[in-house]
Amino acid sequence: MSDYVIISDSTCDLPQEFVDKEGVQIQPMTYRIQGKEFKNYLDGREQSPKEFYDLMRQGEVATTAQLNIVDIENFWKPFLEAGHDLLILGFSSGLSGSYNAMRMAKEELSEEYPERTILLIDTLCASSGEGLMVYYATEYRKKGLSLEENYQELLKLRPHIITWFTVDDIDTLVRGGRLSGGAATMAKMLRIKPVLKVDEEGHLQAIYKKIGRKQAMKQLVDSTMKVFDRSYHQLIMVGHADAKDEAIELSNMIQKEAAKQQVSLEVMLTDIGPVIGAHAGPGTLLITSVGSNR
Repeated sequence: MSDYVIISDSTCDLPQEFVDKEGVQIQPMTYRIQGKEFKNYLDGREQSPKEFYDLMRQGEVATTAQLNIVDIENFWKPFLEAGHDLLILGFSSGLSGSYNAMRMAKEELSEEYPERTILLIDTLCASSGEGLMVYYATEYRKKGLSLEENYQELLKLRPHIITWFTVDDIDTLVRGGRLSGGAATMAKMLRIKPVLKVDEEGHLQAIYKKIGRKQAMKQLVDSTMKVFDRSYHQLIMVGHADAKDEAIELSNMIQKEAAKQQVSLEVMLTDIGPVIGAHAGPGTLLITSVGSNR
């Protein structure tokens, strides 16, 4: 049995140090801001998250592009030609057409390389949700699971990946068509901070409306701990869009609540990259964990 390579895209928002250590291959996605195109590398080599979010705060609008089949095939082929099988975890089909392009690339390359196995998973997640699935893929591989066994475990895990998040910039939701202008005006007047989750089909769903940032952060913690699954070795991911101090505060809140419930967990802080940030806006905070259900 050949060894296999784990591949994802840069919307997984994992730290570069982690993917380097675990040997995960990350395909960068692209975005545009100020009329320039950038690749969203995890290490921010073309543009750092801070530079990106500072531009958004100045009123610049960012746009994103899905992956195309040619770029996907060009990224995957070297690993196939080197004799590796592939386990690929893609950005939610509920949020982007990139997964469909991955699916078509898989069909074409499976015919071109019939001796290789390519297994593709629609994570139905974004940002740290996708990243947490990549994390577990690396854990399963370290435990010696085969490509097929890893794939099957990830499919079982997928419905239990739970992401809650809150945005700070209501106008970003308006530009993305997720909130009307009238509702945004009322929300800003009342200091309402929406709390959203990623649902079973990988779409975004607004659940709560909280007065003020602190209450929104408390709701993230409460919602996470309510369905926390103790049967997993829990790594919780706290993501932020250039809001590191608040992310640290959120991490402390989670650990304090976990201690009350006598739950052992680790927290990984992650940067929400420009591709996700273009739609969520600066100041976004999120928590991703494994829970009883979405």
